[in-house]
Amino acid sequence: MAGTQLLPKEYGCVAIVLVFYCFLNFWMTFQVGKARKKYNVPCPTLYAIESENKEAKLFNCVQRGHQNSLEFISVFFMLMILGGISHPCICAALGFFYTVTRFFYFKGYATGDPQKRLTIGKYGFLAIMGLMVCTISFGIQQLRG
Repeated sequence: MAGTQLLPKEYGCVAIVLVFYCFLNFWMTFQVGKARKKYNVPCPTLYAIESENKEAKLFNCVQRGHQNSLEFISVFFMLMILGGISHPCICAALGFFYTVTRFFYFKGYATGDPQKRLTIGKYGFLAIMGLMVCTISFGIQQLRG
């Protein structure tokens, strides 16, 4: 267990929040699968074509909500993992907030009205900005020794 001694004990909160986000991602994946069946969009089709499927927009909104979350997952994880080394409690709180906003982003998008993704989902960028500050702080601490 020598590796865990290098991290503050509060870093466990960072790990738990990352797992929460994984559960959210799995849930969104299942929602896309359900939408595929409901709107008759078979795999490997990524997006439905409106000229071929009258409910294409509804499926595409579900798919896009998940896809956008996947586009940001690597940034979110990297900022959580690095920033959390120096600021585990702050990063865990910001990460939890981000996870909640991503849930509402997805739920809003999945309604078929893309503007509804922004009701609560738009605040996720605040969490990302906070995580960036924590990660920059960590980087500066490392450079100073």
